[in-house]
Amino acid sequence: MFKSIIRTIFQAAIFSFSLLLLGQDVYRVDPVHSDASFKIRHLLSKTTGTFSKIDGTIVHYPNAIQKSSVVFTIESNSIDTNNEARDKHLRGDDFFDVQKFPELRFVSTKVVAGSSSSELLVTGNFTLRGITKVITVPVTFLGSTPTPFKDIRAGFETMFKINRNEFGIVYGKGILGEDVEISLNVEAIKK
Repeated sequence: MFKSIIRTIFQAAIFSFSLLLLGQDVYRVDPVHSDASFKIRHLLSKTTGTFSKIDGTIVHYPNAIQKSSVVFTIESNSIDTNNEARDKHLRGDDFFDVQKFPELRFVSTKVVAGSSSSELLVTGNFTLRGITKVITVPVTFLGSTPTPFKDIRAGFETMFKINRNEFGIVYGKGILGEDVEISLNVEAIKK
């Protein structure tokens, strides 16, 4: 009987320890302390812009990275290039067509470790203007920490390129570059 109780306690301890090792951290993107920006060549220089309305959920398994996942959305109507006339054009059907396609969306399908201990390679479905392509982006996990706000926050950042033509944005050939550099800096709050 005593051996049976000890074995049960030992098995429960092993199970609990396994859950801790494979535990997940679920984070919600804090839009106030995060940003999504882009650059595109315009003739000889580059034009930059941002999106002010972003959202997302990151499920991070520190000890089982392959189980991690991310869903990230950007409201296309929130584009801002610091030029009202240009922003209106970008919201129209030559570019984002925000009435038909109100969001850009990324949903991960695979996460693997990258070349350093803080790098992740995140593959997923990226949807822009109703066209979905599989892309892989390098994500740097900046760590997590308790804050004075009595929560735990984590940081993530990535920079990658997409070809706008692949998503049906072909306006401005010869004036605008095909590649768009996208940068995301994310601070997320643990649920």
